[in-house]
Amino acid sequence: MDREAAERAVAEFLAALGHDVASNPALSGTPARVVDAFANDLLAGADIDIPQLVDAGSMPSATDHGLVAVRDIAVATMCPHHLLPALGRATVAYNPGARLLGLGTLAALVDAFSRRLTLQEAIGHNVVQALMQHAEARGAWCRIELRHSCLSARGARQSEALVESVASAGTLAAPGAVAGLWPPGSDRAGA
Repeated sequence: MDREAAERAVAEFLAALGHDVASNPALSGTPARVVDAFANDLLAGADIDIPQLVDAGSMPSATDHGLVAVRDIAVATMCPHHLLPALGRATVAYNPGARLLGLGTLAALVDAFSRRLTLQEAIGHNVVQALMQHAEARGAWCRIELRHSCLSARGARQSEALVESVASAGTLAAPGAVAGLWPPGSDRAGA
C-alpha cells in the first residue's frame, strides 16, 4: 500500500467536493484517519489466508456430529458501489465432515470475507464455499441480514430496509434444511 498516495487522494477528494483539509481544523488529520480505517479495519479481510484460518481453528473429527450453528455474528462490510458501510448480522450453520471447527472460527470466517470491498451475496457464498472446501463440511449454510448505508443514507433513503441473502451447499442446500434452527413463531423461523 502506498500510504502517502492514499492520504493525498483522500485530501484531493475532499477538496474536489469543496472541503479543503488545510483550511478546516475539523478535517485536520482526516486523510490519515480514513486511510487507517480502510487499510487496518474495513478492508483488512483481504489479507487473511482462509485455508490457514480454517486449519488453525479446526481439528480432525472421526465422529458424526449434528448440525452446528452460530447466530448473530456481527457483520461490517463496505459496498463496492458507493464505498459506504453495511452493518448487520450473520448466521452460519454447517454439518461437520472431516474437520470440526471452533465456534470462533465460524465468526472469523464471516469477518474475513466481510471486511473487503464486496457484495453481501458474495460474503455468504464465500463462507459456504470455505466450509465445504477447506473444512470438508458435508453441508454449509449462511444467512446474512444487513442494513446498507447506500440504501438508507442516500438514494431511496429507506433507513429500516433490511437486506437478506442466503447461501447453501451440500446437505444444507435443500429448501427448509435449516428450518428447525429457530423456534416456531420467531421472526427467523423458516429461514
